[in-house]
Amino acid sequence: QVQLVVSGGGLVHAGGSLRLSCANSGRTFSRYDMGWFRQAPGKEREFVAALSWSGTSTYYADSVKGRFTISRDYAQNTGALQMNSLKPEDTATYYCNAGGVIYNNHYSPGDYWGQGTQVTVSS
Repeated sequence: QVQLVVSGGGLVHAGGSLRLSCANSGRTFSRYDMGWFRQAPGKEREFVAALSWSGTSTYYADSVKGRFTISRDYAQNTGALQMNSLKPEDTATYYCNAGGVIYNNHYSPGDYWGQGTQVTVSS
């Protein structure tokens, strides 16, 4: 069973940085594609970034491309999302996901979700 715990959210000024972590307390998810999603109040959940299980392919939403970097540490059994040059419109609850499928440059989320962490960017 994969159990994801998300941490690293907080309040930051526009232009600042945060690093989100997705720790897996269950069995290894090294063979799973993984991704990050976010949901702002009153909006639908949206895709942010994805990383193939091999670590060789990454995908980003256009809105975060060039500012966010997804990564994973196989030894630590964790994933991360480095967020730089944050904007107020990045304010949302961020979720880690694993077990999805990357196909045609699109990530369909799998069954494993972290609990979410709040990111608030002030202007």
